[in-house]
Amino acid sequence: MTDSAEPTRAREVLWRFGPMIYGPTVLFALGEGAVIPLIPVIAARLGADVAAAALVASALVVGQLCGNIPAGWAVARIGERLTMAIAGGIALIGVIALAFAPVLGVFAASVFLIGFCAAAFGLARHSFMTTRVPLFFRARALSLLGGTFRLGMFIGPFVAAALLAIFGDEHATIWFFGGCLVACVLLVLLGPDPEKQVAALDEPLVREDTGEAVSGSIPTAERAGVFRTMWRYRRVLGRLGVAAATLAAVRSARQVVLPLWGVSIGLDAQTIALVVGVSGAIDFALFYASGQVMDRFGRLWAALPAMILMGSGFVALAFTHDLDSSAIWFAMFAAVLGVGNGLSSGILLTLGADIAPKADPAPFLGSWRTLTDAGGAVAPLLVSAIAAVSTLALATGLIGLVGFIGAGLFAVYVPRFVPHTRRS
Repeated sequence: MTDSAEPTRAREVLWRFGPMIYGPTVLFALGEGAVIPLIPVIAARLGADVAAAALVASALVVGQLCGNIPAGWAVARIGERLTMAIAGGIALIGVIALAFAPVLGVFAASVFLIGFCAAAFGLARHSFMTTRVPLFFRARALSLLGGTFRLGMFIGPFVAAALLAIFGDEHATIWFFGGCLVACVLLVLLGPDPEKQVAALDEPLVREDTGEAVSGSIPTAERAGVFRTMWRYRRVLGRLGVAAATLAAVRSARQVVLPLWGVSIGLDAQTIALVVGVSGAIDFALFYASGQVMDRFGRLWAALPAMILMGSGFVALAFTHDLDSSAIWFAMFAAVLGVGNGLSSGILLTLGADIAPKADPAPFLGSWRTLTDAGGAVAPLLVSAIAAVSTLALATGLIGLVGFIGAGLFAVYVPRFVPHTRRS
């Protein structure tokens, strides 16, 4: 495909995929983005200390980790649309429980349930786009998918700050999340069915023409289980997959550390939401640039700078807790972490799509996402454990070291396992 034809084809991909792929994800992420910064705050109101608040916040990514296997089963058997609708309905139950949670245990269980349902959204779309998006546009399309989540992280905290200013109650953000879920489920059920829409796509939008119409869920001839697939592809998962897990760990630690850091230095909920929102704005602004870099220069050129920036940001932040200007440093390094995270937008989705088997990607992607989500789940638990026995500053610095280790792993294993994707 020529350079002049690429923008037209890219617009066609976005036009067809926008309402059915990106729209529901934006709604889900918008509500989630409003609630995430305030989870530690509400947990503290229910009696949690800093370590326990970190543990409650980690329930979101732990739930997502546990949800990957049943989500893969559901997508393979009942299709993306029904999986999304059912997950949205169950998540709505979790939101209602979140709002009325009388004790910390019920609140943590509700956070876990929401994360469990979020896995269905992520896995369904990743498998769907892996087989339908052409290689020349893959990183940009998947970066846009990552960008939809970042859009929620960008707007959500500002919505939370506005709701706090109007109602003075953190629970207003929870009800906002519930409204987003209702709209999401309605869009999934009443909007165009992506599986039927893709069946009518032109050939250039399909990665490989098998001679058969593409309809229903992602085909899985053998339907290998997640753990069996992990063993079959243990070499790449044990190397590049571990590197990806470190990136997921640093990302999820950022979502937990920033609100906790604000609480620990004495900032109010509205200020914390604004700082996290600015960080998300920077993150969101860079998502498409990440896809451009990956498509034109290679995946490593996005992964390596992102890991180095985030590692440096965490290490530097760790030394500012007791300074008189700690609030200013908090805002500054939150912005640095936003830049690093923005540069990595879509990299995990793209790397997974690059190395997944072409004929049957869904089981492998389930394994890939399970591994990366494991990294994302461990990081908040690590922050919680270290903060409990030592200090939040030490935990933050160690997360920075994880970022540096991940940068080294990407530098070694991306050239070894990822096909050369740079265009001449």
